[in-house]
Amino acid sequence: MGFNILFTISEVASFAKTGGLADFGEALPKALKKLGHNIIVVMPRYYEIDRKNLEHIPGPLSVPMGKMGELYAGVYKSYIPDSDVEIYFIDYELFFGRKNLYTNENGYSYGDNDKRFIFFSKASMELCKKIGFKPDILHANDWHTAAIPILKNTRYKNEDIFKDSKSVLTIHNLQHQGIFPKEDMEILEIGWEHFNPYEMEALGAINILKGGIYHADAITTVSKKYAQEIQTKEYGFGLDDHIKAHSYKLYGILNGVDYTKWNPKIDKYIVKNYDIDNMDGKKECKKDLQKIFNLPERNDIPLIGFIGRLVEQKGIGLIAGAIDKLLELDAQYVILGTGEKWAEHFFSEISSKYPKKFGCYIGYNNQLAHKIEAGSDLFLMPSLFEPCGLNQIYSLRYGTIPIVRATGGLDDTIENFNPITKEGTGFKFWDATPEALYNTVKWAVDTWKNDKDAIKKMQERGMRKRFSWENSAKKYEKVYKKIRGIDA
Repeated sequence: MGFNILFTISEVASFAKTGGLADFGEALPKALKKLGHNIIVVMPRYYEIDRKNLEHIPGPLSVPMGKMGELYAGVYKSYIPDSDVEIYFIDYELFFGRKNLYTNENGYSYGDNDKRFIFFSKASMELCKKIGFKPDILHANDWHTAAIPILKNTRYKNEDIFKDSKSVLTIHNLQHQGIFPKEDMEILEIGWEHFNPYEMEALGAINILKGGIYHADAITTVSKKYAQEIQTKEYGFGLDDHIKAHSYKLYGILNGVDYTKWNPKIDKYIVKNYDIDNMDGKKECKKDLQKIFNLPERNDIPLIGFIGRLVEQKGIGLIAGAIDKLLELDAQYVILGTGEKWAEHFFSEISSKYPKKFGCYIGYNNQLAHKIEAGSDLFLMPSLFEPCGLNQIYSLRYGTIPIVRATGGLDDTIENFNPITKEGTGFKFWDATPEALYNTVKWAVDTWKNDKDAIKKMQERGMRKRFSWENSAKKYEKVYKKIRGIDA
């Protein structure tokens, strides 16, 4: 029996993307649809999404915003590519007609993000009424739509269309919680009795994610390890005790990977395809990558890749702290990413100073990301925390051996190399220090140079691993069944 699922998210890869959240927003709905569920996805119609490619749904969408009054949005519709999953876009120029999704050109969060995403959450629920979609499951993602479980139990609790709905909130990154002035209670229209330390209140402000955790029928995170970590002081960002109190409804479900896009056998972006039975193409991909970054074409030293946002969470401070010693190793490095200004300048400068050892591309380029996965020998992910992480999983499929900090999904997906038994799929370190990072990179470089047999076995082991979205979707389906009282 399939469920009616309202899936609300702030970004979807084919339409607007800042990170892994968008990949999740595209892949999980497709996998759930294949399992027989009737799912609709709702996201904002940002400036970068061209209305010309969308179908307009006639008539305005009325959205009640408390003391701001009634606001009217447009609605557009399309399909997630390569699927029959319907996706609806909430169009409100004042909130979403901007160049970036969440921040201004200086990287600061928009001052009205509270209003933007409370509006979007309410609009998603009003959309159900407009199109006559009665959801069995309201699946919200991160703080941007965490108001939906709250609204379902308060502002909309007496509405027939949501009377039997159950809610799921997926936490992709606990660092961002939606903390705003308490006056937003008047826009949420949920009653001041909910402004208390167990629900919405946080040091005199409101915390939308905190309220969502309280009100959701189930909470999920994107790896098992992250579900454990967010209950600790180190990773809980002030919500650890709150999450512990709700751990009875918390589930860790690892993200999957779209192997139709990330597979060296069929990858259209790389210079030569390859697979486990014939790895010659990987050498060509390495040469191609060295050419792109004007690095010497050497096959006798390892090429180490990094793709990610240049922010502290991704461990860029650790890389910067270890850079002098890393450059002493007989290896090459390439970095692709954008983020904090100091990091963009720092890595650009390193690349100018050491053009034969270090290549840097500031920005995001999907084709180049594929080329780095295919052309690198080793892949570095030294994150301070990593709810799931996808690049380490892509790396496994491309025979590119990950070097990771053992946190969150990185710890769940990578098995540490054992030099005695030769087992494992990557190299791990635990301490968040430049020294630990350097020692592990040196260990990986030494192994790559001196134990080709171990490297070959690790590549093969990694390339055989599969982290499918179908498997992840079945686990979400179990959660849906559980909260609806159906034996899974």
